[in-house]
Amino acid sequence: MTTLPLEKITFPLLRKRRSLRRYAFQPGLALAWLVMLTVALWALFPGWFTGYSPTEGIAGAQRLAPDADYWLGTDQLGRDLYARIVYGAAHSLSGAVIAVGLGLVLGSLFGLLAGAIGGWLDSVVMRSIDVLLAIPGLLLALSVIILLGFGTVNAAIAVGVTSVASFTRLVRSEVLRVRHSEYVEAAYGSGGTFFSVLWRHILPNSLTTVFAFAALQFGSAILAISTLSFLGYGAPPPTPEWGLLIAEGRNYIATAWWLTTFPGLVVVFVVLSANRISQSMRGTER
Repeated sequence: MTTLPLEKITFPLLRKRRSLRRYAFQPGLALAWLVMLTVALWALFPGWFTGYSPTEGIAGAQRLAPDADYWLGTDQLGRDLYARIVYGAAHSLSGAVIAVGLGLVLGSLFGLLAGAIGGWLDSVVMRSIDVLLAIPGLLLALSVIILLGFGTVNAAIAVGVTSVASFTRLVRSEVLRVRHSEYVEAAYGSGGTFFSVLWRHILPNSLTTVFAFAALQFGSAILAISTLSFLGYGAPPPTPEWGLLIAEGRNYIATAWWLTTFPGLVVVFVVLSANRISQSMRGTER
């Protein structure tokens, strides 16, 4: 009687176990999606979650601690902190979408051209990317925002510019991997033109990892935009942007700890949720 080699028995079992683990219920991933869904609803329909104004204060309600009426307390002008956090989701999330979208589009374009065409164009693009990567991200963002001016949109553009280099390197590496695969060579052998093969085969098969990286960059963009707002380069007062809320509350941290704690926790939870979703996307790819 013949016996099968051990690797022929164990490897299929390991692959099956990994596939079952991939589709099993994951509480951490479910919590991450719940956080992102809640914040997205805050941004789209803030009136569903609070009846207070994010910019108008309430007389005699300055710096009240969290209670049944004001769930997260009030600030120095008597404005409900929970309402400001809810309405601030639109500014923070829209800025992150602009930043990630800018980095994704420009980085994909440069990486696709460099990886697909190669030659002198690849050298010029990648040497330029090396120069961008040599500059600290915060310094580059500050330089861009000083040129463009202050505001949430300009801060988002500045953060997006800093992420172009990372997207370009990732897209180029994926394009080089896909370009030398057998089905791409078969497409060329079947009479496919350069642009048709690029559009139908190389680009779609190169974007899976890029989308996972974009989810990771979404959390990083929220953190970067909040940092710029905290430093005074983002949205002007009284805009309820999360980084600006933390900056305004730092002067009262000894007497009103909730002014910095709750906005900071929201930023932390959103960033961690985006990172967890990105990790699950990379796991699905594998």
